[in-house]
Amino acid sequence: MVAKIIAGKSLRGALHYNENKVLEGKAELILASGFAGDIERMNFNQKLHRFGNLLMLSPNVKTNTLHISLNFDAAERLTDEALQKIAITYMDRIGFGDQPFIAYRHNDAGHDHIHLVTTNIQANGKRIDLHNIGANQSERARKEIEEEFKLVKAQSKTYKTESAIKAIDIEKALYGKLPTKRAISNTVNAAISSYKFTSIAELNAVLKQFNVIADRGAEDSQMFQNKGLIYSLLDANGNKVGIPIKSSSLYTKPTLPWLEKQFLKHEKNRLQDKPKLKFAIDWTFRSH
Repeated sequence: MVAKIIAGKSLRGALHYNENKVLEGKAELILASGFAGDIERMNFNQKLHRFGNLLMLSPNVKTNTLHISLNFDAAERLTDEALQKIAITYMDRIGFGDQPFIAYRHNDAGHDHIHLVTTNIQANGKRIDLHNIGANQSERARKEIEEEFKLVKAQSKTYKTESAIKAIDIEKALYGKLPTKRAISNTVNAAISSYKFTSIAELNAVLKQFNVIADRGAEDSQMFQNKGLIYSLLDANGNKVGIPIKSSSLYTKPTLPWLEKQFLKHEKNRLQDKPKLKFAIDWTFRSH
């Protein structure tokens, strides 16, 4: 099992990313812990409100979101029940057992993986310290869970957390205390290297968690017609602020034509993974 952790500043963005996957048929909600009522009947705003009640207790805490993915070996075929137990165990072991969280099972890759969304703001208004949570609590939890659930061990695999992707501090950027271009470039590069997007919408679902958006402009604009692309900062309300940066001026030049080539490649890989997914579904039904 491999755990990837993003400590971010937009719970709305993390929730939006997963809910969009559900709408696209690429994920399903399999567990909601700490929610009163029928989670299946809740809309996006109702789910967000549950977390929002906690966020309001500590409005000065900026890094208030934890977006985790637990990834399993392609040879493992895990049932929803098994994934639910693993999610509960993992969250408890990293110190988030009493926090509300939602677990989504994603089916857009050739291996089982779940995404967990939660906040580090507790009911008493205090925050759970996230410093080195990936290297310490998460790593210990991973090893224990691999043993207890007899999972393929990740020792020989690349283990990493994605907490290195930090949400841009908007105030510092706007007041010149943070190089905007470099901050946007680092965020975009980290996101592109960590996820396999197939559209601008998917890319933005992640970028928005870190106060950045990729913008093509209005459909009738010259920039849109010429396949131009700019990256802008977003404030806490999701509004574009500051001076936008041309994609061609960033270090790795993540322009629209380049991104579209990546989208096609990733979409092709997903299509190739579909037979594996069908096998997993058939195997699951045969085993019950």
